[in-house]
This record gives sequence, C-alpha cells and structure tokens, in this order.
Amino acid sequence: MIVVADTSPIHYLLLIGQIDLLPRLFGQIIIPDAVRDEMLDPGAPVVLQQWIAKPQPWLVVQTIIVTDETLNALDRGEQAAITLAQTWPADLLIIDERRGRRAASDRGLSLIGTLGILDDAASQGWLDLADAIAQLQQTNFRISRQIIERLLRKEVNDQ
Repeated sequence: MIVVADTSPIHYLLLIGQIDLLPRLFGQIIIPDAVRDEMLDPGAPVVLQQWIAKPQPWLVVQTIIVTDETLNALDRGEQAAITLAQTWPADLLIIDERRGRRAASDRGLSLIGTLGILDDAASQGWLDLADAIAQLQQTNFRISRQIIERLLRKEVNDQ
C-alpha cells in the first residue's frame, strides 16, 4: 500500500503520543521533501524538528521536482503531498487541512486525516477514541464539535 502524508497529521499524532499508529496501520509512509523541509524549518514546532531530525525507518522522503501548478492556493507541503499522491499514484493521502482535502478529493484521491487514523486505531482496540480526542483537543487542532460528537456516537454504536 502506498501512503503519502502531509505535515499536520504527523504533528498532531506526535503531540498526543500516537505517532506509532502510522506504521501499525499503514507500514511505510512517504512524505515529499517539502513536508520534511516544513518540519525542519526553524519556525516549526520543536517536536516536529526533533522527530524529523532522526527519521523513523518506516518514513521515506521523496523528492518532488515539479508540483501541480493548479494547487498554488495551498501551502508548499500540501501541494507536494497531493502532487506525490497523484504521481505514484498513492492508495491513500493523509491530510487534515480543509482546502487541501477538497483539492485532493477533487483529484480522486482517497483521504484520511488525524481523526480517521484515531478512529481506525480505536476500531483495532489500540486506543480509547474519546481519550485520544480529548488529548487532541488540548492542542491547537481545529475540528467542529459536530464532527467529534458524530465520531464518538459512531464509536459507541460500533461497540
């Protein structure tokens, strides 16, 4: 399975101590060099800088020469992640930002975000979804209350 990731899902999984869900769920994760560069940027959160300075064996950095010019409204990492996901083609793109998700969806890419990863892990019995969401809400992660409530209701109904 080819899985490409953008910066923010990695960041939020790091913040809540759940980064190991990525290799457990997907095996190898590919990020474009622009995403790595965002993580290494001096203005990036320290947790990202430290993590990417010693990349995990399951993380592959892929150089992107030319990004899809129709994605110029997005940030550089999102542009590169979507371009890479289209080029390979990827089975799944891990991305959170609304505009990036819309652009990727418009291109026919399969998507998952941080909440979807947490939901999948909870379905495997690897974590308590309500606890993970509560931890996520202690960060600057933004999501509507309705989406969280719907996800937690689904979790209760699935049990």
